[in-house]
Amino acid sequence: MLEALQFSFMRNALLAGLWVSLACGIIGTLVVANRLVFLAGGIAHSAYGGVGLAIFLGFSPFLGAMGFSLAMAVLLAVLSSRNKSRADTFVGVLWAVGMALGVLFVDLSPGYRADLMNLLFGSILTVSSRELWMMAGITFLVSVAVGLKYRDLLALSYDPEFAATRNVKVSSLYTLLLLLVAAGTVVAIQAVGLILVIALLTIPPILAERSCRSLASMMGVSSAWSALFIFLGLDLSYRYNLTSGATIILVGAFFFFLHSIWTHRRQA
Repeated sequence: MLEALQFSFMRNALLAGLWVSLACGIIGTLVVANRLVFLAGGIAHSAYGGVGLAIFLGFSPFLGAMGFSLAMAVLLAVLSSRNKSRADTFVGVLWAVGMALGVLFVDLSPGYRADLMNLLFGSILTVSSRELWMMAGITFLVSVAVGLKYRDLLALSYDPEFAATRNVKVSSLYTLLLLLVAAGTVVAIQAVGLILVIALLTIPPILAERSCRSLASMMGVSSAWSALFIFLGLDLSYRYNLTSGATIILVGAFFFFLHSIWTHRRQA
């Protein structure tokens, strides 16, 4: 792995892995704690609409995915706040609409679309220096927002009714939470693609949850797990010429099942 650092794309990949780890550790913890896994999946997959639009209009797919994801997050927050019992229905519809729009925009785009599979399944090895700066900026903004609203997010995650009694604007905070999920999801898409991103958002927090007593410590441990998965996945993909996104997820799944077996035997 050390010899690979002579290549700029590998150095960029490792730095991207750092930002993805932090974003996934923070946002993934909030997703798991608030039971928003299906909703996060809907936001991730609907981002394909923004990717298709960006390809059609000829600008950065990263920016297209970000803009579309943020718009979908706001729309989901408005729809689900009015009718929480139908939240899963709204997620399913927007998930399908986003994917369908992406497919149509790609169909209407002229020329050969060589990077489409990278967007679907991830290719952290192709992250450019510009995208690296955008990932760093988004991760920084997410970290600052969570830090400033940590107590309110903590109350919302475990007892929304208690949060309301503390004069927390639950509806506005929920919208902010979905916007943060959208931003973190787009950062993670750079590593594993929008098809596999939900696994990177959920596996590390689930592993961290079993050994942490606070939301903040869970975010830290989850970020460490994410970094381990990404760096081991990168090493294996480089050594054996494998798809980086899929390798990262399989490394995470291996640790998840290994930890589950160990926990089960310990409790038996």
